Amino acid sequence: MTNNKSTGSHHRIAVIAGDGIGLEVTPAAIRVLDTIGARHGLSFDWEETGWGTEHYFKHGRMMPTDAIDRLRPYDAIFLGAVGHPDVPDAETLWGLLIPIRRSFDQYINLRPVETLPGVRSFLRDDTDIDLVIVRENAEGEYSSIGGRIYSGQPEESAYQQAVFTRRGVDRVTRYAADLSMTRTRALTSATKSNGIIHTMPFWDEVVSDVMRDYPQIALTSVLIDALAAKLVMHPERFDVIVASNLFGDILSDLAAAAVGSIGIAPSANLNPERRHPSMFEPVHGSAPDIAGKGVANPIGQIWAGSMMLDHLGHTNAAAELKAAFRTVLSSGISTPDLGGSATTDEVTAAIISAVSTPANIA
Repeated sequence: MTNNKSTGSHHRIAVIAGDGIGLEVTPAAIRVLDTIGARHGLSFDWEETGWGTEHYFKHGRMMPTDAIDRLRPYDAIFLGAVGHPDVPDAETLWGLLIPIRRSFDQYINLRPVETLPGVRSFLRDDTDIDLVIVRENAEGEYSSIGGRIYSGQPEESAYQQAVFTRRGVDRVTRYAADLSMTRTRALTSATKSNGIIHTMPFWDEVVSDVMRDYPQIALTSVLIDALAAKLVMHPERFDVIVASNLFGDILSDLAAAAVGSIGIAPSANLNPERRHPSMFEPVHGSAPDIAGKGVANPIGQIWAGSMMLDHLGHTNAAAELKAAFRTVLSSGISTPDLGGSATTDEVTAAIISAVSTPANIA
């Protein structure tokens, strides 16, 4: 991995708190990151953009026309959540998230899924899960090629073209394989080559070609329907999973929910070569049903902050932050989605306290 363009102790971070609980968990995570940063001699300029659905209501766009150019100089982007009941999801996704991911070639979506102390899994109590889903993030099924015809007529039709390139499949597979080399050297590839006749056999072929360069890794290709079932029945058997854009999206939410709550799940949208800023966000979305109640779980956003620290080269601070929220959860302090009664602020304060007294971190 090459060095990030900002190798020092000071970083400029663009903040898109966005909507719903994003406006609550993002400032909470920033307070935690400022605390851990101070302990490790790091400082951050957090520069809020104000983009999201409020911007859409005022300007008819999720972000300004020059948003990408304005984001380009930052070391990273810290995203809370976007989404509003009165705005179609396609507008929020294609008006903000996907343009950022693709303009900055954030072709890796990295989603760790782990059993956390104090978090009751929906599976067996003795299930110990520690896996990573490497999702292709720039092409595949999430293509803008397509359209609708004969609107309002009996013949009305919609079509969408999935796009898989050799370069795209090659590079996501290599990233997953390199990651697997640092773990158990067991890699699972999600496929559906028995039913999707063109793109999935192509995916399998390219994955197989890449893996010839990694003879130390045991590769298993599993059909997506069987893989989803196995992730529910035996998630502890998996380590690194590489998947297309759609399959990775579904599997990562399924796995996160299985360990207790998508409120604890983080993700990183990475440009591994670090030519462009990467973006870090929780998986949970804007959750309008609990927005403003002060009970949103900040762990997903804080964990995303830990991933950001790691990406920026501060591995010790990242590990310490992760250990801190694990300690807090193990003490029984959690938000209602995990069965607790603590507020967002109370969980945040407990993590800040743990970060401030690292000798107490388990």
